[in-house]
Amino acid sequence: MKHHYLLIVLSFLSIQLMAQDIEIKLWPNGAPNKNNPPGAEERWTEGGILRYKNISEAEMYVYRPDDAINTGAAVVICPGGGYVIEAIDHEGFKIAEFLQANGITGIVLKYRLPYGNSEIPLSDALQAIRVTRSKASEWGINPQKIGIAGSSAGGHLASTAGTHFDEGNPLAADNLQQLSSRPDFMLLLYPVISFKEGVGHMGSRKNLIGETNNWNIAKKFSNELWVSENTPPTFFVLADDDQAVIPENSISFYRALKKNNVPAELHIFAKGGHGFGMTDRDIPAAKWPALFLDWLKSIGITK
Repeated sequence: MKHHYLLIVLSFLSIQLMAQDIEIKLWPNGAPNKNNPPGAEERWTEGGILRYKNISEAEMYVYRPDDAINTGAAVVICPGGGYVIEAIDHEGFKIAEFLQANGITGIVLKYRLPYGNSEIPLSDALQAIRVTRSKASEWGINPQKIGIAGSSAGGHLASTAGTHFDEGNPLAADNLQQLSSRPDFMLLLYPVISFKEGVGHMGSRKNLIGETNNWNIAKKFSNELWVSENTPPTFFVLADDDQAVIPENSISFYRALKKNNVPAELHIFAKGGHGFGMTDRDIPAAKWPALFLDWLKSIGITK
């Protein structure tokens, strides 16, 4: 009986290891900027959801599809958590596993949390895009089909990357900095977008930029204001009954995309609340993954 149990455990671990192919440090030689977490990194499960906090070192977890079904597309995934924790399971690993099963490389980014430095999460997200682009040949990825996804505050981070990217500096001494950090498309799940009072999620705002009413500081991260014709095509998923991050966040960003003629698809489901991520709950919002795959085909990322 004990032997049988051991075989089950080993089989489970083998499946997990097969699912996640690569784990790398985002800044192997040290990040150019530092945060100041209040303690050592912690990892725990609450309500069946794996969570991290006090993150001071960023990592990437890469889920590669089988060669036979590989589409060449990839998605860097930013879990949510209000910029104070990261709900890395249903808003990270499970999304990556779904993408992997459908021929798309899923890359979960455990980004550093700000702790007094508002530039930290964005620098990690942009670097993750650059690293993925630099590994395109090795990982079986088309460098022009690299998207970014995010849920809640992770959606804010993803939309910040989609509006505050750079095209790379060809004169940079660091080869990675020569590469564009622009994502080619975005998947935003019930995202925080705006930092305007009455619209944005004030907890995420406080955790990113601190206790301030200085609009010049908040404006930089109110992403509906920074949309341009170069902002990537965007797929939105949210619920009408979301009381934590109101739909106006996504609606204002969608309006700005349309003003700039950027392709977008907006799904506001009747039920789902906030934080559903990848879920098997019997709610309308659970249907979003299949719709996202259809959208990727419609914009030419997959066939």
